[in-house]
Amino acid sequence: MNPHSPIPVSHHSTKAMGLLAFVAAPLVCASAPGPSAPSAGGNAPQPSFTVSAIGRIEKQAGTTQIRLDPRYRKGLLGIGQWSHLWVLYWFDRNDTPENRAMLQIRPRGNPENPVTGVFATRSPVRPNLIALSLCRVRSVQGDVIEIEGIDAFDRTPVLDLKPYAKVLDSPKTEWSEPEWSPTKDGAKGR
Repeated sequence: MNPHSPIPVSHHSTKAMGLLAFVAAPLVCASAPGPSAPSAGGNAPQPSFTVSAIGRIEKQAGTTQIRLDPRYRKGLLGIGQWSHLWVLYWFDRNDTPENRAMLQIRPRGNPENPVTGVFATRSPVRPNLIALSLCRVRSVQGDVIEIEGIDAFDRTPVLDLKPYAKVLDSPKTEWSEPEWSPTKDGAKGR
């Protein structure tokens, strides 16, 4: 097996002694060549990285939860003091070589929007399928965080959690965005 091929997170779990045991294979960023491979521009080699899921999204009965692997439970200490979290997760259902190679799209799937580079969009197709959502924390119990405001699918792998800190995460100056942006009045698309 090529060590630089994508290895998706396994969606299998087992019940063991009343705890949910995660069977997670690491996620390998296939778009980052290994140490001996040259970069796309022919410059210095680019490193590879391996990322493992810390948990997954669970959706049921109208609620959305992040269920962490129990070995990360201690990392949740103090998380309930924050009203919002940044949730980083993996667009695992888009993990194909074709989607990872796509560098330009029409934002929001709308053919009327201009062709735009994926790094200037929130598209789920991109070289590294990392997603980011700002979520409201409803409750924290053990290794489970109930949240609001994520557009991930059930069983989506969660990579990391970071508290939203207004002083750090809000722009300090004016910002701009394109006309097709979903926050603009009359934006085109879904």
